[in-house]
Amino acid sequence: MNFSIGMTTKLKTGRLAGRWVKEVVVDRCHIAPSIAFACIAVFSGASAQAEPRQGEVRGVIELFTSQGCSSCPAADKLIGEYAHDPSVIALSLAVDYWDYLGWKDTLAMSGHSNRQRAYAKARGDRQVYTPQVVVDGAVHALGSDKTAIERAIRQIHEQNAALTLPVTLERTGDKLTVTVPASENEKGQAEVWLCPTTKAVTVAIGRGENTGQTITYSNVVRRWIKLGDWTGKAETFSVPVADFQNGSIDGATVLVQSGVASAPKLMLGAAQLAIR
Repeated sequence: MNFSIGMTTKLKTGRLAGRWVKEVVVDRCHIAPSIAFACIAVFSGASAQAEPRQGEVRGVIELFTSQGCSSCPAADKLIGEYAHDPSVIALSLAVDYWDYLGWKDTLAMSGHSNRQRAYAKARGDRQVYTPQVVVDGAVHALGSDKTAIERAIRQIHEQNAALTLPVTLERTGDKLTVTVPASENEKGQAEVWLCPTTKAVTVAIGRGENTGQTITYSNVVRRWIKLGDWTGKAETFSVPVADFQNGSIDGATVLVQSGVASAPKLMLGAAQLAIR
């Protein structure tokens, strides 16, 4: 069950859109054709990586990427490195709005493009580009800039109560069980999502800007399954693995996020599990 949020924006394919693409490539990212804004890396400068406590998730990194974007392979590689960091949940979300450039992304979901636009609308900056990461549902940065990503993780945790919920994700037999504890500190609406993932997908790209390249994508999100809402009370959800597992899905991530799908906000808790 794929998800879809927000409104679909028509892609511009005229000369102006083409000029934007060429200019932004120089800045190491692609701007979405529906948003005529320059790409801005919002964080820079050196930052030290915080040392997480045992079992703590210090950051959720969503990479919006495309097989049709020549600026994305460096970010895809960086997410692959983050995928080996047990203190980080790093996810690849392939978008479809670059498909018109000559190569249809084999992993793309229109819901990912809508989610990226919903984030930009919620932040109020309308910044939509590739490669773009959104950290903890709150801050965006250039997907290939590790320094910017690390600084974003640190700043979010200094200023917000991100990822304070100790969410658990366990497999018992043929079921996954998600446990979200009670919290008096959280108010307002939040949603609980289960994302089946594939640890690594290698794609040989035959056309478009990455012609001839073979790229491996890490922790690729294949579906979005809403388990329910969370309003501060303890909740437990159970999902049969057979409901979503196929030949390529070998992992699962659960996200507890404030707001709603059409207006996503701060990530409150997250957990990840290999299911094969």
